[in-house]
Amino acid sequence: MRFIVKQKIFTFGDDFTIKDEMGVDRFLVKGKVFALGDKLRMYTIDGTELFYIEQKLFRLLPEYTIYYRGQPVAVVKKEFSFFKPRFNISSTLGDFTIEGNFWGMEFTILKSGRPVAQVSKKWFSWSDTYGVDIADTEDYAFILCLVIVIDQVLHDNNINNS
Repeated sequence: MRFIVKQKIFTFGDDFTIKDEMGVDRFLVKGKVFALGDKLRMYTIDGTELFYIEQKLFRLLPEYTIYYRGQPVAVVKKEFSFFKPRFNISSTLGDFTIEGNFWGMEFTILKSGRPVAQVSKKWFSWSDTYGVDIADTEDYAFILCLVIVIDQVLHDNNINNS
């Protein structure tokens, strides 16, 4: 299934709307405004919380923990690399990695070495906007959380990532 992840531009926190391929709102992501590190929550359109994403502070490279119903389900760590961004994900949902291109605009999410999602960031837009194609066998909300982490690490210009 294809999703469009678009950051809202006139908000104080890192807020995103996630639409499906038909343009229907499917998920909302709301960031905490005045917090040390990134703290975001993903909700269904009816307001049910699905995931909580929290940046771990004082790490050499960016690291995020993803929680489901208060329990950690994944740790996302950016790996040291010179040319292409790469992330390693330790998860209860499977063995994931994320590999990006030289410009950090195209990503492949792999599960056990097999591609399960393609992510493409728009070059010319007012806000961070991503097209995400996810295999039907995967948990859409979890994969979209990984896309939010990519944005926070590579494209978010706030002080939390300095």
